[in-house]
Amino acid sequence: MTKTAIIIGATGVVGSELLTLLLQSPAFCKVVAITRRKLDIKHTKLTNHVIDFDCLTNYCALFKGDVLFSCLGTTKKQAGSIAAQRKVDFDYQFIAAQMAANNAVSHYCLVSSSGANAHSISPYLKMKGELEQHIKTLGFAKVSIFQPSLLMGERSDTRLAEQIGAFVLPVITQLPFLKRYKPITGKQVAQKMCAVSLAQQQPLQYYVLDALFNA
Repeated sequence: MTKTAIIIGATGVVGSELLTLLLQSPAFCKVVAITRRKLDIKHTKLTNHVIDFDCLTNYCALFKGDVLFSCLGTTKKQAGSIAAQRKVDFDYQFIAAQMAANNAVSHYCLVSSSGANAHSISPYLKMKGELEQHIKTLGFAKVSIFQPSLLMGERSDTRLAEQIGAFVLPVITQLPFLKRYKPITGKQVAQKMCAVSLAQQQPLQYYVLDALFNA
């Protein structure tokens, strides 16, 4: 049986790669991309809804399908503050997940972060950990949580720290105690997400860095 995929964050490093894979996959007959701006691509399987995420609950009817892929995210610099970043990285994603669960979407796939922890002193890792905890209460038949480290890939913005990290980390993370910080490409994460959406049987599964590299 072919599936309907819903994706938010389809313009990001992971989401853009995932969108391509979903459109290519014979396992998906329809891909619903819910975005803040119109996508540049067109495909017979693609339906692109451009919405105002600040009014997300007005679009509940759009969150219907078999799998919701949540790849949404921003940075403090882009958002302007931790509070504004939390709106994107926590609020938008949780509201979307709630609506999908209410619409009987059975499988939820979340791009989180290595080190996500609801009790972390890092605001970023704390919000990621809190989102993971909240998602698990929504009653999805299956939840897949992906925890990559530094993501490498083409971005619309330039992040100096990430450019430096992408150059330095592959070298220093050869050390055993630093392997968890090894950079990974958006395509590698997307490949794993696509595979997991078709194969996972467990109600809840975490995919950490080693599992992602073995996609």
